[in-house]
Amino acid sequence: MSQSFRFNVNEFMPRRIFDAITEIRVTQPGTIHAQALARRKRANLTRDGKLVILACDHPQRGVTQSGNAPLVMGNRHEYLGRALRIITDPSLDGVMAPPDLIEELFIVDYLVQQGGGPSFLDDRVLVGCMQRGGIAGVVGEINDRFSAYTSESIAAERLDGGKMMFRFIPEDEGTLLTIDYCARAVTELHRRNLFAFVEPLPQEFVDGKYKVNASVPVLVKLANVSAALGESSQHTWLKIPYVAGYETVALSTTLPILMLGGESAGDVGPTLKNFAAGLQAGASVRGAMIGRNILFPGQGDPLAAALAVNAAVHYGVNPDEALAQIENNEGRAMDALTRWIK
Repeated sequence: MSQSFRFNVNEFMPRRIFDAITEIRVTQPGTIHAQALARRKRANLTRDGKLVILACDHPQRGVTQSGNAPLVMGNRHEYLGRALRIITDPSLDGVMAPPDLIEELFIVDYLVQQGGGPSFLDDRVLVGCMQRGGIAGVVGEINDRFSAYTSESIAAERLDGGKMMFRFIPEDEGTLLTIDYCARAVTELHRRNLFAFVEPLPQEFVDGKYKVNASVPVLVKLANVSAALGESSQHTWLKIPYVAGYETVALSTTLPILMLGGESAGDVGPTLKNFAAGLQAGASVRGAMIGRNILFPGQGDPLAAALAVNAAVHYGVNPDEALAQIENNEGRAMDALTRWIK
């Protein structure tokens, strides 16, 4: 990424816009539901059989660290501004988030439209996060309760589906309890013709916290377990972390797979290479759900990083070419909000 461009959230989303969200919450809370009802939905989940979805659900589980900054994801102005930087561009397919952040997007979309601008949520894929009850660092967190969206509320707000996960810790019974919650949610979503995005995440307890511990054998087993959850897999997509040897993982299911982005490393190059390799692993691999690694790409522009992933997924651009495009995209349309919200 360019050494000259430094993304500044205050330039893209001044504090006055951030404060306006609270004002709408206090004075016009009904705006949120009205925006949800007015949103134009896609006729089909995908346009070309692939998806790139921005995941914005880490802070709601008490995960606020990115890189060496322990609270940066807990700063909602910073976090929301970066999410909006990506989602206001029409290239990315959509976003996955809990109710509070989805509602913030609806409010900002309302403010843009009030200023004469177009909706940036029309024709996007909106996925509601259904969990976040397994708060990081709390005893029993592996028993990941469903504490956010329900299938009923996802349908009422006209979202496109719900996301859930179970963390696989063989020695913790909370794994099986969470799998049961997920199975019930898949069934409830299916009965409403809504999509379920299921993430099996193998982890281990290291240095006082749970960390991803993915391998081909474990992922193959978990893909099979996840694919069978609920009364039907008709509307189920899987979210599975990329590992070397992904060809074997891709062969474990006919369900569509979205690759997991992983933690922020300040460099999107390795992520692009992993995704490019994963997309060649088999027909079941259909895109990526990106998060911290793209929202916080070092000092660079989150949108430029997201567009690089989008080019790799939707247009088959190789990693080197995608990286080369980043500098050209940095800083583009920094007035996506301020040109409409005065």
